[in-house]
Amino acid sequence: MVSVSAAVGFVVLVGVHTLIAAVATRYFRVQLKTQWGSAAFALLLTPLLLVVSTLVLSGVLGIGGNLGDRNTAVFVVILLPLVLGYAIDMFWLPAPEEIELPDTAEN
Repeated sequence: MVSVSAAVGFVVLVGVHTLIAAVATRYFRVQLKTQWGSAAFALLLTPLLLVVSTLVLSGVLGIGGNLGDRNTAVFVVILLPLVLGYAIDMFWLPAPEEIELPDTAEN
């Protein structure tokens, strides 16, 4: 049976990873001018960020628990947040071209 602290740790881990994936996807969409380039970077570099974050959060800080299987852990901790973060950026946030920015910043 899963303890309450392990379940809360997994929810926090998935939430942090979803936030990282959404912010990384938005960053690549804003910085890269091509649609394929931003998608490629989001799908290649974001999982690397999530793996490093998993090592820090699960290993060093001990957040989360044992899922029992490596494939399940990769799905829950990396693939699920990657898909959720990408979907949040693509479907719920406005496109970078639609956001109006001021011409100059006032001091």
